[in-house]
Amino acid sequence: MIEGLEAYIEGFQRFNKNWFHNRTDTKEIFGSQSPKVLVIACSDSRVDPAILFDSDPGDFFVIRNVASLVPPYIKDGSFHGVSAALEYAVCKLNVGHILILGHTSCAGVAALMEEKDTGYEFVGKWLNIAFPALLRVKVMDHSDNDAYHRTCEQETILVSLGNLLTFPWVKERVASGELKIHGWYFNMQHGTLEKWSPKDKAFVPLVD
Repeated sequence: MIEGLEAYIEGFQRFNKNWFHNRTDTKEIFGSQSPKVLVIACSDSRVDPAILFDSDPGDFFVIRNVASLVPPYIKDGSFHGVSAALEYAVCKLNVGHILILGHTSCAGVAALMEEKDTGYEFVGKWLNIAFPALLRVKVMDHSDNDAYHRTCEQETILVSLGNLLTFPWVKERVASGELKIHGWYFNMQHGTLEKWSPKDKAFVPLVD
């Protein structure tokens, strides 16, 4: 056993015994992937889409990064990890849904709201993607700090939804109805899930 990782090795052994070797469809699941949903989630260790949605391997194509951000479409010679994964999911796997999953107590959004040097080499620049969200909430009443942070977290989801549509192949598929994009917000303190409703112009309960 590797010190500090014993629980995870044992967990894999349970998965191997109770799941992998106890199903009749593992050959299909692990033979090739054909997920219908792309989830763009935060790297936060408490917000694992597979666990939150009680899903199986093969259900989701997942991108995780600080604050669940989608950068705008930029065609240059730099490295674009999120954009590359997004392109693969949409153009190769032909997913039918893209889900931006934000959450409460997001440290990335909290750092954005502090508006000071994070002290890290890459984090601050990455969070600048969500700066429009901060500008939107600055005009709010700040007396309820929790509500203020929640609103900024939700506005960050809307920034990512908007940035998705800057990718031409996403915009085309959304316009044709082949692809639907969604913004969901997980409240980890209350165990609730909300969705962005363009009709209501608000986040509303996804389930009762």
